[in-house]
Amino acid sequence: MSLLGNGALMIWHDIATDGDCDYNEWHSKEHMLERVAVPGFHRGHRGRAVSGSPQYINWYEVDDVDVLTSRAYLDRLNDPTAWTQKALGYFRNNNRTLCRVITSVGNGISGYLLSLQLATTPEGNGELAEWLSATTVDLLKQPGVIGAHYLEGDLKASQLDTEEKRLREGRDAITDRVLLVAGYNADALQDLRRDRLSSAALQGQGAQPGERAAVYQLLHSITSADL
Repeated sequence: MSLLGNGALMIWHDIATDGDCDYNEWHSKEHMLERVAVPGFHRGHRGRAVSGSPQYINWYEVDDVDVLTSRAYLDRLNDPTAWTQKALGYFRNNNRTLCRVITSVGNGISGYLLSLQLATTPEGNGELAEWLSATTVDLLKQPGVIGAHYLEGDLKASQLDTEEKRLREGRDAITDRVLLVAGYNADALQDLRRDRLSSAALQGQGAQPGERAAVYQLLHSITSADL
């Protein structure tokens, strides 16, 4: 799939064991509906890890990063529903990053998504960005891949304080760079991670050690047209 818009809200997190069922009900039946109703939001998704961690990924495609700091969206974040207040108590190890979409190619919505959270070394900043952008386009040629996307985190925008943020346990982490590879075959995505997108390959292009990687199965997607 190609992402809709020039911005994305990326969220990775674990969920407390006793809250898993309620979390999924809330996210599908209230939260995503509420989010994609905000002006500038186009599409929302939730996936669960089949390999790697964290346990869940949520992502929303928006016009641009300004949508994620708009009054309409902040009003929603600062007035959480009763169900949202309960559900946010289940969140663990949350990473919430507002992103600019740098390169996005593909079509349709896939069943699986490889997610890589990266940081660049000071000396590898430009080199890594150039490599990720070019690799994103080239990955579409790989068997089983139907989309690839390179995003860069906006640190300042991601640090805005809200009532919802205060309800989550711990402080939200923020990611520097994100590479997403969408496909219909989880094994093909895992092969890419072991080979072309291995830790050694990424570090050879200027990434810091310690990237986070997982393959997610798509659980639910919704667009603003579904409301």
